[in-house]
Amino acid sequence: MNITFEKKVAIITGATSGIGEATAGKMLKAGASIIITGRNTKKLTALANTLSPSERVLALAGDLSDAEFRTSLVNTAVETFGRLDVLVNAAGIIASDSATAGNMALYDQVMDVNVRSIFHLSSLAIPHLEESKGNIVNVSSVAGTRAFPGIVSYCVSKAALDQLTRCSALELAPKGIRVNAVNPGVVETKLHLNSGMSAEAYQQFLERSKETHPIGRVGQAEEIADLIIFLASSAAGWITGACYAIDGGRAETCAR
Repeated sequence: MNITFEKKVAIITGATSGIGEATAGKMLKAGASIIITGRNTKKLTALANTLSPSERVLALAGDLSDAEFRTSLVNTAVETFGRLDVLVNAAGIIASDSATAGNMALYDQVMDVNVRSIFHLSSLAIPHLEESKGNIVNVSSVAGTRAFPGIVSYCVSKAALDQLTRCSALELAPKGIRVNAVNPGVVETKLHLNSGMSAEAYQQFLERSKETHPIGRVGQAEEIADLIIFLASSAAGWITGACYAIDGGRAETCAR
């Protein structure tokens, strides 16, 4: 299948590592002009410098929990490239917490980044996506469909993101805008390390994940990016409101 994004423009959040970074590279290679964003200015600049052709790359560092930055991100993208065709919401955070602990500050932080910022950023993009008959792809998680102890806020946020995907798809279909999500299992990225997990604990987690995923291994960011690219392309033109499991079978298993 020859997927092309020639003359298309895409915003990709969470582009400084993992799934967002892999998606940015593949989207650019497929012909799109891309706007990449992340909180780490140094990493974002380094990524932009490695991507070619550079004239089709705009790097904007900022915090997606900041409403003013979200507005500036969309406005600058459209002002620079003249249109917007795809929004990939790949930015997200995970945190260890418990339903019994009642850590409201942590809950608010996770929900703000994983749901509220996406809700607002998508709403800002809608007028431009309506003009281009574009689409949105949200990066959710197997934690949106299955329950896991110790990460309650994360699970709640991803379940909310799945429902946001479905509701938005119904509302935006008459405007010609598609909205879909991907639900990865454990993927080897910096997500857990960025949350404070030690390198040793993370390696143990990855080893354990070989047993909890029926395929027998964790996923790679490039594999998730391939699905995102497909869903964002015209090849998926009759797909909307879908939350695609890409998890090595993890969502089909029971606790063990």
